[in-house]
Amino acid sequence: MKIGIGLPANIPGVSRDSVLEWARKADSGPFSSVGIIDRVVYPNWDPLITLAAAAAVTQRVRLMTTILIAPVRDATLLAKQAASIDVLAGGRLTLGLGVGRREDDYAAVSGRFDRRGRRFDEQLALMKRVWSGEDPVDGTGPVGPEPVQSGGPELLIGAFAPAAIKRAGRWADGYLGGGGDPQSALAMYDSVVEEWNSCGRNGSPRFVATNAFALGPGAADRGADQYRHYNQFLGPEAADQAARRVLTSPENIRKVIQEFEQVGLDEMVFLPQVTDLDQVDRLAEIVG
Repeated sequence: MKIGIGLPANIPGVSRDSVLEWARKADSGPFSSVGIIDRVVYPNWDPLITLAAAAAVTQRVRLMTTILIAPVRDATLLAKQAASIDVLAGGRLTLGLGVGRREDDYAAVSGRFDRRGRRFDEQLALMKRVWSGEDPVDGTGPVGPEPVQSGGPELLIGAFAPAAIKRAGRWADGYLGGGGDPQSALAMYDSVVEEWNSCGRNGSPRFVATNAFALGPGAADRGADQYRHYNQFLGPEAADQAARRVLTSPENIRKVIQEFEQVGLDEMVFLPQVTDLDQVDRLAEIVG
């Protein structure tokens, strides 16, 4: 099982030097990818711009959105931006997409929260056309650049609802789940595989998941506070529950790796909740 690490660009107050050095260290270590999560109404960095910067200071690791909220963006521009990063990174982009769960992100861009699933389906079809060199609208001409990989960068879809699970099997190269119970993640992945097979697709989808972590002296409390703050839209009780799921010890991280490896996970991306640069080394020591 591969192990990736998130960038701290979602943590309020993180510095430019921290994010770029974090990416460099991850590139030189045992990690398979660097990931980044998305919000609109939050003091995080834009995921695509951050990954473009990471592409310039890395050579090996994949660059992954875990996830990007697609329906708050224009599909043609998103396809163009993703293809541009893929070219900058030499074909290392993994585009994890989903619809998100926060109404305020949609309100901020005058989007329709109640129509997000339908819009996402339309976007996926349009982005595939763009990446294949077809006109996004008849008569416009194609939109470049051409991605390194034919048909576009690797595409993962993060989902929990049944309709969204089917979407992953139909359109994507794999499924991106959250942490928590490995058996629950496996059940959703199996649904993706079922849809994948019913669509007559060859091979099998990738199986990827994420977990939050904070390691070292004083990091547990700060990491819990950050994750609680990020999830405050869920309400106090649910945000507290999320904070308790932050992995704060080598033993817990090894246990999660073992449990998810047993259910066949292809890659786990650990998302940091504190900005201390030693988080990269601490996680590398556990997984390396």
